Amino acid sequence: MEIATESLTLTTADGRIPCHLAQPAAGGQYPAVIVVMEAFGLNGHIRAVAERIAREGYVTLAPDLYARFGSPVVSYDEIPKAIEYMKKLDDAKVMAEVGARIEHLEGWPEVRAARIGITGFCMGGAVAFKSAAHHTVDLKAVVAFYGGASLAGDSALLARIKAPVLALWGEKDELIPLDQVQRVEETMRRLGKT
Repeated sequence: MEIATESLTLTTADGRIPCHLAQPAAGGQYPAVIVVMEAFGLNGHIRAVAERIAREGYVTLAPDLYARFGSPVVSYDEIPKAIEYMKKLDDAKVMAEVGARIEHLEGWPEVRAARIGITGFCMGGAVAFKSAAHHTVDLKAVVAFYGGASLAGDSALLARIKAPVLALWGEKDELIPLDQVQRVEETMRRLGKT
């Protein structure tokens, strides 16, 4: 499917946030997906992911969560630097940012407002989990790639999730202990989550 892409800046109560928009070039209404960046910033990989999803018939919006810090993009071989930026993020502000992106998408004529999901990688996967717990009415699906295992002990947060969740982790991932993954899976099952 042919797509159109655009770099745009959207205003929130906390400031102006650059975003990468990708959507089908043909007119019509489509479901939407918020694509949450990794700790490395809104880089080419995240833009490409948003574009691949758009080619499948979705409007995608990837916000730059590091806009408050000058929108840095960190190389994949600079993990300590990426972690520094990630630690600067405030959960409440990130949840407000995701909420603002949901509101923007719900107001766009190209978007089926009742069909908005969220996906993310690593840090973005954790943000996707947290967003599903905070925006329970608006988010209808969650896909978290190797993120969210750190929430293993937060059954109260996991209990608030209403959307279906597809969580993908690597069994041999050295950064995400398998016992954390298993605890999230067990907690989600115990809570009756899909």
